[in-house]
Amino acid sequence: MSAAASARSPSQPGRGKTVGLFVTCLVDMFRPSVGFAAVKLLEDAGCRVVVPEAQTCCGQPAYNAGDRRDARAVARQVIAAFEGFDHVVVPSGSCAGMISHHLAALFDDDPPMQARAAALARKTHELMSFLVDVLGVRHVPARCDAVATFHDSCSGLRELGIKAQPRALLAGVAGLKLVEMANAEVCCGFGGTFCVKYPEISNAMLVDKINDIAATGADTLLAGDLGCLMNMAGKLQREGSAVRVRHTAEVLAGMADIAAIGEVEAVT
Repeated sequence: MSAAASARSPSQPGRGKTVGLFVTCLVDMFRPSVGFAAVKLLEDAGCRVVVPEAQTCCGQPAYNAGDRRDARAVARQVIAAFEGFDHVVVPSGSCAGMISHHLAALFDDDPPMQARAAALARKTHELMSFLVDVLGVRHVPARCDAVATFHDSCSGLRELGIKAQPRALLAGVAGLKLVEMANAEVCCGFGGTFCVKYPEISNAMLVDKINDIAATGADTLLAGDLGCLMNMAGKLQREGSAVRVRHTAEVLAGMADIAAIGEVEAVT
């Protein structure tokens, strides 16, 4: 067997690749288990995973608010922290979209920096897309006894084309039945600063989403962006719903036994 073939076996298609994991602010502060799930999935695929300590935000909040100066400052940190890896993987469509689609535009008056940002953009991937589209992963050995429905987050769907990839992997999870909701591609109303600027509109959109979730009869809600998940989990809990909310990576990594988003961890 050639060295190239031995370095990329069907069971570990990522062997020989060093991945920089961009954890994201929300995962770091509110749901670290998503980061651990991402590491497990990547390592199981054979990747060497590094989590740079110097990483901070992707710059999206400042960018969306029109604060170009601070967005550029954050972007410089992102580029410096991650440009040395074979790939950069993000368990969030919105943050992956920021790095891969918008970072370079912040430096249209600085060609050398723009070139570095563009190089980083080309090797940055959302987690599900990286596993399926780049590594060719078709199955992960996970189990989750649940009836789940899936929400397509806006940035992942519209900027990155993330739709079939998580469903393909979830289809192989033992014990999991996936039931599609009506309007799965419609925004949940979060939209980062949108929910702060337009709370009434945001809530109306969220009510529609919660009704669509309830109509499926599912006991579990899955998605790939923690902002959307926290938004929907909060509303479901306020409405007294028993639907449990999880990031897709947690289920695929076999972590469906931990407390769902918004639940209190049991003390033993």
